[in-house]
Formats: sequence, C-alpha cells, structure tokens
Amino acid sequence: MLDRLEAIHQRYEELSRLLCDPEVISDSKKLREYSKEQSGLEEKNQAYLEYKNVVEQLRDAKAMLEEKLDDEMRELVKAEIEELTASKEELEERIKILLLPKDPNDEKNVIVEIRGAAGGEEAALFAANLYRMYTRYAERQGWKVELLEANATGLGGFKEVVFSIQGRGAYSRLKYESGAHRVQRVPETESGGRIHTSTATVAVLPEAEEVEIEIHDKDLRIDTFCSSGPGGQSVNTTQSAVRITHIPTGIVVSCQDEKSQNSNKEKAMRVLRARLYDLKQQEENAKLADARRSAVGTGDRSERIRTYNYPQSRVTDHRIGLTLHKLDLILDGDLQEVIDSLILHEQTKLLSKEAQ
Repeated sequence: MLDRLEAIHQRYEELSRLLCDPEVISDSKKLREYSKEQSGLEEKNQAYLEYKNVVEQLRDAKAMLEEKLDDEMRELVKAEIEELTASKEELEERIKILLLPKDPNDEKNVIVEIRGAAGGEEAALFAANLYRMYTRYAERQGWKVELLEANATGLGGFKEVVFSIQGRGAYSRLKYESGAHRVQRVPETESGGRIHTSTATVAVLPEAEEVEIEIHDKDLRIDTFCSSGPGGQSVNTTQSAVRITHIPTGIVVSCQDEKSQNSNKEKAMRVLRARLYDLKQQEENAKLADARRSAVGTGDRSERIRTYNYPQSRVTDHRIGLTLHKLDLILDGDLQEVIDSLILHEQTKLLSKEAQ
C-alpha cells in the first residue's frame, strides 16, 4: 500500500512541475490532460501526506516514552499515542477505499431518463415526482439541471422526461438510481381509497464527450416536425422539433423543447451520444464473466430496486435492505443517506474482493 501511495505522490509532484512548464501551459490539450490527472490524484496524495505526518508524530511520541518523564507528562504522551493510533487506523481505512479500482465514468455529468411504466396515468405522475426528487437533489449539491426532452400528460405527469445533471462526480452518486422504482399510494383519481401500485423506470447514463463516441453523418437520419404541447406561438407552426435515428443501432432520439431547430438537434445529439456510450459499455461488460443486466429492465412491478410507500411514509431500497421512514424528505431531494448507504455497500464488496 505504501509503495502505491509513494508512486502516486511522486506522480503528483511531477504533474505539479509539468503544469508550470511553459511548453505545457501553451498546449491547451496537455494542460487540460495533466490538470485532470492531478485533480484525480489530489485526494489520495493529501491522505498519504496526512498519513506520513501521523506516523512520524506517533514514532516521536513513542520515542518520548523511552525518556525519563514525570508521571503527568507520561500520561499526556500515552494519551497522545492513543489519539495518533486511532487517527492512523482511520487514515488506513480511508486510504484502502481511495485505492479501490475507480469507475472511469465517476466524474462525468449524467443524462437521466425517467419513463412512466406500469400504472398508466399514475405511473406518469410518479415519474414527475421522481424528476422533481432528482432536480431537488441536484440543487442541494450545487449542480446544474437542464431539461432535454419531456413528454407531458394532461394531469402534470410525464410519459417520459430526459434531462442532464452537470456537476463534478454526478455519475459517481447517481449511477445507483438506474432501475425500476415502485410507488404504493392512493391516486387522486381513486374514489374508493384503494392503494395502487405503479412503477417508473430510471436510466442514469454518463454523458459522453464527442471524442469518446464517434458518430458519422451517414449513419444518421434526421427528421424535423412541428412541436406539440406547451411552447408558445412556434408550436405547430415551425418545424423546430428534431428526431434523430441512428441507423446501425436503431436508437431514436427526439427533442422539441427549444424553439430553435439547431438547439433541439444539439440536445438530441447529446442524448444519442450518451445512449451509444452506454450501449458500448454494456457490450464490453457482457464480455466479462460478471456481466451486468440492463439498468432499466422492462419496468414490470417485479423488477424493482426501490419502493416508495405513501401510507407508511416509507422508502425501501431492496438491493441493500435499507428502510427509511422519511418519504417526504427523500422526495424533496434528501437522498444523501440512501446514496451514501449504496456507496458504502459497494465499497464493502470491493474491499472484500481485494482481501481475497
């Protein structure tokens, strides 16, 4: 472990020197590349420096015990050794987690797709609840949310809503949200007071950069059409809406949220790029023995990752057996405890594999 940390420290120092080099400063590509690499090593390097400092203080404190000390001073030194030993152990655990294999997509922005699944209009209303939950969570993190496409229903729900969340580490925290989410509640349209069960599916995709996914013009069919739904005077009068079909994969993306055709095309291309990147990742993962299933699944009630029970104000994440009785807070974007628990579960599994 210490050898790995020392190598990381040396590379960090080397990058600091390179970032001061006039040749690197004048080369924007290298400057961006080295800055990004150093940023990725920052936390590990800082933890290593803290660890070295604690180890040195601990060594000095233990050496003091060998000297002639009065009783009061000896007790003070012993207390300091206890504190430093505890700090050393905490840092060792933190460093183990920092050295775990990192998902290369963790620092990326994300594109989130939410669709009402089983349950008709009630599922669409629940999709709108989830959309608000994630936008509120993003606001709490200081991240930027941008609506890319929305297919709204008359009662204020969404058959489908697609949006981006831009912020450092967005994917690292939101990637666990992919899957089918189930709601149990009495719909406003239900006169008999019966509890209904509905589902919505969530897909969290890392947003790919153009250099990561190459899309050829010859592989695209681009259609334009008139927007529908809310949108002002341009609705149904100009062909500003865009539908892009990626011919090799059959993936279709449409966008009509903006009044400008170019803006809609740009947003649609971002979504297409993210979907193609996700498809590429799934194909790569399928080659491994531990291949993952599709994140979204069919949206059937049985394929669920989380249940939101309104009568009991309960949220249960079925993957880790976590149950919290604070539905209102979670739907208002207070997802911190849920996401932290999922991250801890994942880290524990990885640490267990590393120890084998």
